[in-house]
Amino acid sequence: MLQPRKVKFRRVQKGRMKGNAQRGNQLAFGSFGIKSLEESWLTGRQIEAARVAVTRYMQRRGQIWIRVFPDKPITKKPAEVRMGKGKGAPEGFVAPIAPGRIIIEAEGVSMETAKEALRLAAQKLPVKTKFMVRRDYVEE
Repeated sequence: MLQPRKVKFRRVQKGRMKGNAQRGNQLAFGSFGIKSLEESWLTGRQIEAARVAVTRYMQRRGQIWIRVFPDKPITKKPAEVRMGKGKGAPEGFVAPIAPGRIIIEAEGVSMETAKEALRLAAQKLPVKTKFMVRRDYVEE
């Protein structure tokens, strides 16, 4: 009988975030967005807190896009463990954010509403951000 394959966790290095974002640095879906001004790791909880803040303020009008996804596993060793003995167990997942990366986009609401909603979202994130407006945006 076939045994189920043991799924091995891919060991991922921490890496360095140097330089600006090469991709994901332009508004692609909405007319408004928030752009990161510094590098950091965003956890899934931080991204979700920002999403909830935006949808609450916009009262589910308009549309939002989350442009980052936490797909980098982060490991941690238990407290008071001696050096060596391999890599620690997976703790959670993060999304590496470089300066210039668009994090959230919004569409279908007025500029004032979008600005305030994205300001509330930016407060939930550990990076400084900047409010962006599409170049060809015209107020109706």
